[in-house]
Amino acid sequence: MLKEYTVTYRSDNVYENWVHDAYWQFLILPLENTTQELLDTDFSNSIHAINQFSINGFGFNTIKVHPKKRFKQISFEAIFKVLKSENKEIKNVSESENKKSLEEINTLEFKINFERFLKSTRLTLLPKLETPLFQFNTNASLFENLKLLNNWVHVFLKYSPGVTDITTTLDKVLLQKSGVCQDFAHLFCAVCRKNGIPSRYVSGYLNHESGYLGDSQMHAWTEAYLPHYGWLGFDPTNNVLTNSNHIKVSHGKDFNDCSPLKGVVYSQGTHKTSHSVVVKSQQQQIQQ
Repeated sequence: MLKEYTVTYRSDNVYENWVHDAYWQFLILPLENTTQELLDTDFSNSIHAINQFSINGFGFNTIKVHPKKRFKQISFEAIFKVLKSENKEIKNVSESENKKSLEEINTLEFKINFERFLKSTRLTLLPKLETPLFQFNTNASLFENLKLLNNWVHVFLKYSPGVTDITTTLDKVLLQKSGVCQDFAHLFCAVCRKNGIPSRYVSGYLNHESGYLGDSQMHAWTEAYLPHYGWLGFDPTNNVLTNSNHIKVSHGKDFNDCSPLKGVVYSQGTHKTSHSVVVKSQQQQIQQ
């Protein structure tokens, strides 16, 4: 089955004084891969500044905006139409294949190839603890352990909007045992990397019609790499494997690589900014 979604992203910005110059980069375009196809893109702003489509250093499509006139208010709106398919069914590998996977992730070649997603960052650094937060079960496969980790993060942290921000590190998250989707994703990645499994932070959109947790902006989940499987998606906020309700935009080492909006604004005084995301599915699913 295929599902068609309409994603509406909006950002409203009001400044106390004139903005004389500004630069923005939006990382909000849905990625095209084996499970999703971008059917249509419409991006506009209220002062009719020119949009420049480009590719960032991680290989993801971005939209850059550099207004040529001063302003006190500017709104951005993006409407994407995306076609999603279900991920292929994931099955456990045999005991001998799992043993080979364990041997492979401990080789020097593997560690070199996946170095970027094995190293801790400021946002995925685990504090020093007397006992490990989560221990892998040696009697279970790597895939089963990742599902157990997904469930553990989901249970260990309470979803609480407003208690953290984009700079919050894991020591605070672990102390208060609460956070939002980015904190769930950072903790999952941290434990994976601690156990030699490459993991990456994923930014995207979530269809809330299925009752999933997540705020009104962009959602965060994770991908972990296992031999014999490749990159697998896990959403610890909702304790599920990623599916047709997850629309991927980008991935990186942590939130900083995937920030949906980066920019510089030259102005004085206060300003107010709001962001919203609405994901709607077509009433009728499309039969493959």
